[in-house]
Amino acid sequence: MSLVSALPFLAPAHSRLRSLPPLGVDAALAVLVLVVQMWPLLSRSNPSGGPWDRWGYVVVVASAVPIVWRRRAPVTALLASVIATSLYDLADQVAAQPIWYGGLIALYTVAAYSPPVRRVVVLVVTTGGGLLLVGSSDTALRGIVLFVAAYAVGRASAASRAYAAALEERAVQLEHERRAEAERSAERERARIARDMHDILAHAVSLMVVQAEAGPVVVRNDPARAEAAFDAIAAAGRDAMVQLRRMLSALKEDTGPRAPQPTLDDLAGLSDQVAGTGLDVVFSSSGEPRPLLPDIEVAAYRVAQEALTNIVKHAGATRADIRLIWQDDTLMISITDDGRGSDTSFPSGGNGLIGIQERASALGGSATVGPRSDGPGFQVLVRLPLAESVPA
Repeated sequence: MSLVSALPFLAPAHSRLRSLPPLGVDAALAVLVLVVQMWPLLSRSNPSGGPWDRWGYVVVVASAVPIVWRRRAPVTALLASVIATSLYDLADQVAAQPIWYGGLIALYTVAAYSPPVRRVVVLVVTTGGGLLLVGSSDTALRGIVLFVAAYAVGRASAASRAYAAALEERAVQLEHERRAEAERSAERERARIARDMHDILAHAVSLMVVQAEAGPVVVRNDPARAEAAFDAIAAAGRDAMVQLRRMLSALKEDTGPRAPQPTLDDLAGLSDQVAGTGLDVVFSSSGEPRPLLPDIEVAAYRVAQEALTNIVKHAGATRADIRLIWQDDTLMISITDDGRGSDTSFPSGGNGLIGIQERASALGGSATVGPRSDGPGFQVLVRLPLAESVPA
């Protein structure tokens, strides 16, 4: 744990410090080291009575100035500071320096920014050279401890920066993944809404067109049937408006109550919507019904609705059968008609059959469409899994 994370009130100052230009920070650090190293020469008096030797001032300046370029040339800055420090004792009349901070800061920089081989070689050379130049074992031991400590702090700083960079990269990656997933979710939702709108409009408009085309014929010969046809047109339009309003309300930002989505209980009402088109819809169920997930119920209703729309538009049938076959882990939906049969499915170019197949595959099921094997007409057979967990 770093000092900044342990003391949260330091975070603003730490953030402002990181925002400063590196050269300005290093120049300020060099000035601070210069003041600290110059302090023994300024605060103490020469026991001999005279001033300190000017050579001491020159060495102090020479050992502090290399810190300015410590980031751009760490090894050069370290060698310049250490060499200058080693020349301090050439003069006799100089104040004792407890710690040479310039060399320690430069060694810290080498450990933090240099490659492994270079920093290890520099550590060995500077430590060995210091041992050869010192005059006592106490001084040698203190120098080794200080150099190793500076090196360790530099490596810790490098590890901390690498960890922070990895966290930042991971955060950026997670943000990209989150945005990508949000875009994929939005695309899936738009595709679902497009399928729903296609199903609703195609079903309602098909019924209205069929009824309207039959209107001029029956209005003269069978007024009662013509009246029923117009009622069916109005009912189909109202039903389409209700469903479109319900679906489009989901696109609004408000979170108010919304009308429920269609379920299996609404399948029986599809026969009333196609009344007057000459198509007799028979609904049946076999097996033991059980509760379904909401998305499966909506998919089952939309599949049956699209199949009936295709029958009304293309099949020329008089009867359609909707059968729900409940199995152990599967719900089979079979929609058959007695219309025109052929070797191909419904005419291509529309999105109805594609929507049926996409709805089934999105829930982990399947859909097949083709001529009936037991007589004229077509069959739409959809398999939907009843398991709680299905592939997305």
